Amino acid sequence: MNILKQYNHLSILTALLALFLVTACSTESGPGIGTMKVSLTDAPVNFDQVNIEILQVLVNQDESAEDTTDSGWYSVMDDSLIVNLLDYQNGAVLELGEVELEAGQYNQVRLLLGENNNVVIDGETHILTTPSARQSGYKLNVDADIQEGQVYELVIDFDASQSIVISGNNRYILKPVLRTVNLREEASIAGTVQPLEAEPYVYAITGEDTVGTNPDDEGNFTIVGLDEGTYNVWFNPTNETYSDSLVENITIEDGQQFEFEETITLEESGN
Repeated sequence: MNILKQYNHLSILTALLALFLVTACSTESGPGIGTMKVSLTDAPVNFDQVNIEILQVLVNQDESAEDTTDSGWYSVMDDSLIVNLLDYQNGAVLELGEVELEAGQYNQVRLLLGENNNVVIDGETHILTTPSARQSGYKLNVDADIQEGQVYELVIDFDASQSIVISGNNRYILKPVLRTVNLREEASIAGTVQPLEAEPYVYAITGEDTVGTNPDDEGNFTIVGLDEGTYNVWFNPTNETYSDSLVENITIEDGQQFEFEETITLEESGN
């Protein structure tokens, strides 16, 4: 009987211990894990190439964090690469990297650039100086809600057309103009413009905000990262034998993928 009682006591203790361990693990497991994926795209610019050296992409929950050597930063990408921004227009993106993060709100992304930057114009290469560059990189405020088991896709739009300044002594200066786009939540405008000989740029304009792109070799275009609102779409040919065209009052809702039903045809000047 004593042996039986001891056995019963041991079984009860074992069950209680197992229950305690399960409860402890459940309590200490904390938030789940999600993923942030960061890519790069570009707005149109009339250059042959815009080559930018990217050193690192970092993310932090604290939007006021400054020193990138402090704790709290997570590395999305830390392998240096040189990118021709003009390869990533018209909705095309370059995947820079991804990182697993605890579920929660992340409010800052940092883009760190190197010094190997240049622009090619009419076949001639010009060094891009970065007088305002900081070792801490370029700050982007975001509102990234990382959810357990989900992938948050963030795109950095590097606007080359506004980022390159030509000084009076013919120096080319890089002053990055950046914005972030959540591809899953923000709207887009797409369509086709002809003829190809017009070599047009396409801009979506609302108020004082302008977002643009360069159609592909078949005239197809996509302007991504648009907020809800009413837009005028301007088709601006670089071939002066064609006239520009403006389509007004296109209203898009949050996350809507608007597409022109008919091809936009640009007329020759004087017609």
